[in-house]
Amino acid sequence: MVCTVDQVVDFGAFVILDEYANKRGLIHISEVASGWIKYIRDHVREGQKIVCKVLNVDPSRHHIDLSLKDVNEHQRRDKIQAWKADQKAWKWLEMAYEGDEEHLGEVTGALVKGYESLYVALEDAAVRGIDALAEAGLRPEDAEKVLTISQENVKIPYVEITGYVDITSPAPDGVEQIRKALKKAAKTKEEDVTLEVRYVGAPRYRIHVTAPDYKLAEAELRKAAQAAIKFIEKQGGEGAFHRQA
Repeated sequence: MVCTVDQVVDFGAFVILDEYANKRGLIHISEVASGWIKYIRDHVREGQKIVCKVLNVDPSRHHIDLSLKDVNEHQRRDKIQAWKADQKAWKWLEMAYEGDEEHLGEVTGALVKGYESLYVALEDAAVRGIDALAEAGLRPEDAEKVLTISQENVKIPYVEITGYVDITSPAPDGVEQIRKALKKAAKTKEEDVTLEVRYVGAPRYRIHVTAPDYKLAEAELRKAAQAAIKFIEKQGGEGAFHRQA
């Protein structure tokens, strides 16, 4: 959880859980840091933004116990980054639904129900289009509005991977056959995928794939390599795919 330190006392620190309607929790001094703590304010201070792990929730007593020491630097960095992205997503939606807060609550509620966060919902919409929002249960007019927000503001994440294909041809017009095989490899039906084929050194060629996610990138890489291999083998040549150089 992203929290704001509200009050530091001798036995621990009270914090506000920023993501949960400003609920209050306690980090006992034993959960502030590993080892013996001489001065608790050397570790936490009022107004500080921190990332905590929820240890226990007691609804009947309205108690939330948290730990600061159980969160490593990688987790802290990832959580803060995701939280900031979610804050941006909320502001974009708030601006789009200005003056219609009740309706905004319905829309954000539907998005959060279907996704782990608002930003992830907008990111998926930017990648997959209107279908992603239909799956979230939004009304058509809301889906169109949220899609526009996504397309105007979300920078679609892309991954890049590389593979290699070795192809040879003993035919008199072998060079031309290889060229045709590589043209087969460079084709894709996916709008969000970019394929680039480059010469490395005979008989090796590099296939570079840019796609929204690793699963799609891997699938397109192997499909491209197989297209080249299949073509060249039909012409009496040989081909082999290598994930690494």
